[in-house]
Amino acid sequence: MSEVSDRPAGGVAGSAGDGNDGNAGRRESLLARAFVRLADTLADEFDLVEFLHGLSVDSMEIIGAEAASVMLADTRGGLRLVASSEERMRVLELFEIQSAQGPCLEAFGTGQAVQAGAAESRLRWPVFAPRASEAGFRVMCAVPMRARTDTIGALNLFRGNDEPFSDAELEIARAMAQVATIALIQERAIRERSLLVEQLQTALHSRVVIEQAKGMLAEHLSTTVDEAFQLLNKYARDHNRRLTDVARDVVDRKLSHDALARRPAE
Repeated sequence: MSEVSDRPAGGVAGSAGDGNDGNAGRRESLLARAFVRLADTLADEFDLVEFLHGLSVDSMEIIGAEAASVMLADTRGGLRLVASSEERMRVLELFEIQSAQGPCLEAFGTGQAVQAGAAESRLRWPVFAPRASEAGFRVMCAVPMRARTDTIGALNLFRGNDEPFSDAELEIARAMAQVATIALIQERAIRERSLLVEQLQTALHSRVVIEQAKGMLAEHLSTTVDEAFQLLNKYARDHNRRLTDVARDVVDRKLSHDALARRPAE
């Protein structure tokens, strides 16, 4: 079976080759603005749902889909609906997940764009296609959200008429999905890197507190720094507390030095 079926021989509707320069210029303008928005995910207060809803709306306006939605993979590898252009699409996509068949699942699983008209879709997805037809959709298409070998979800594009998405329109959909994927991966990497920096700062601060507590204990008990650390560590284990919290209590004089120095009778 071909990767994408029911393609017309022509290019993008409303292109210069169709004698409609105005429509072509408008599409180029919309596409440029869409790519700017897709690349703007590194700004502060990034909202995932808003971003993917914007991807769905942009896809409809630029490619001429009647409805669109986005699914992303969860930590277990299953798809979850994150954004949809309308309630009809949301309900249908939830059914797609429940029935475990449909264009979005196939595009995500294969990493390739898929498209089918009303007749082929019933052969390809016998459970899902009739429900989509009842919702008023006749052309069903999905492109993977993929960057290199990393596929994180899929973009669904449906039409209510029998006109399939052209090769040029599918290329635009692939490009938009890929840019969105790269933006999401970069945003996730930045978030994880920020978390790592925060964790490192916390660890360094904890280390300073522990060193202070060790010095105070060693001076008060006339012992070595290593032995003082052992006392801190043993007290934390015996009382099921974090080492840093015990050390902070010592520094803040909430925990007496003698309490740590007490040893059970041998």
